[in-house]
Amino acid sequence: MKYQNEIIVDLPRDQFVEKLNNPDNMKHWMKGLLDHKQLEGTPGDVGAKMHLHFKTGKREMTMTETILKNDFPKAFHANYEANGVLNIQENVFEAVSPSKTKWISKNEFQFSSFGMKVFGFLMPGVFKKQSMSYLKAFKDFAENGTSLVDGQS
Repeated sequence: MKYQNEIIVDLPRDQFVEKLNNPDNMKHWMKGLLDHKQLEGTPGDVGAKMHLHFKTGKREMTMTETILKNDFPKAFHANYEANGVLNIQENVFEAVSPSKTKWISKNEFQFSSFGMKVFGFLMPGVFKKQSMSYLKAFKDFAENGTSLVDGQS
């Protein structure tokens, strides 16, 4: 399954990238993120791996981010692997004006388990909606300082 999401963020590209590229900010816009930990390599370098631990409702999930390309401020590509799912993500950041940045996020999901293949086939909108929710939450955090961490803004 492949799809693309886009959003315009009211920040100059350099400020946009500064907020996006700071792992300590992830908790403010990645809903359910409990913890992140560097596993291999130097943070930000191609090949570096980071463990991400999420909780959504009563379900906990871990995934591993592997950086494929880091060409900030223009692009950032990574794989996200979780149980039965591989998300290949290509992110491009365009300065559409001196004060606005367009984030284009291309996603490809590959499913290795039968259950995830069925879910992906029957419910592709769930994946698209979740991906867009991250872009919207980042926009709200970057523009307004709104945090998904309880009680912060």
